[in-house]
Amino acid sequence: MMAGAKADLYVLPELFASGYNFVDVDEVKALAEPFKGGQTFREMSRFAREGDCYVVYGFAESSGSKFYNSAAIVGFDGTDGLYRKVHLFDREKLFFEPGDLGFPVLYTSIGKIGLMICFDWYFPESARTLALQGAQLIAHPANLVLPNCPDGMRTRCMENRVFAVTADRVGTEERGGNTLTFIGQSQIVSPFGEIVHRASPDKAEIVIEEIDLAIANDKRLNARNHLFNDRRPDTYSCFKEA
Repeated sequence: MMAGAKADLYVLPELFASGYNFVDVDEVKALAEPFKGGQTFREMSRFAREGDCYVVYGFAESSGSKFYNSAAIVGFDGTDGLYRKVHLFDREKLFFEPGDLGFPVLYTSIGKIGLMICFDWYFPESARTLALQGAQLIAHPANLVLPNCPDGMRTRCMENRVFAVTADRVGTEERGGNTLTFIGQSQIVSPFGEIVHRASPDKAEIVIEEIDLAIANDKRLNARNHLFNDRRPDTYSCFKEA
């Protein structure tokens, strides 16, 4: 599908190369890969070089004896970056360690790209951290089973004036007595919370849209209000220890 649709940036779902609904840790161990030493990294890097593009993808990462639900970016120019999911959802806690690399922003030839994964959207600090580091676009691999993310990401984009690309799965995964149905609705959202494109809830598809990442540089709401300059971190009690 990717080879038949030319783009500068591709975003693939969370854990796209392995599936999501693991039965046990042994299964994770068998499918996990080191970031730069794995087959998925090699294949995505090759695709990026040959296609003169960047690719963001989700994968199960092995690092020593630990496993992470991770996302990587690779580029035609040798760019690469790694993110380990900070906010683990439900049974992910049985298999993966919480991410320990923070929220990265990669400065690429097409713009500043931040990474987060699926359930991270539920925590506004995730997108805000990326935006404060200069991200113009948030690449958001996902395997969504809760219904609210597509509309919730409109708020994340609006409150940070960034683009977001959420790449989700469709279909059902029934394994080991656990059944998960993914909501699809992959989407591209503008810095104004507008849906540039929202995909089907139940059909696999790929869509290409042209966007101007420079729009995300302007954080002004009007002549007197600026989204970042008007912040008052000194008054936000949620950042103080209880």
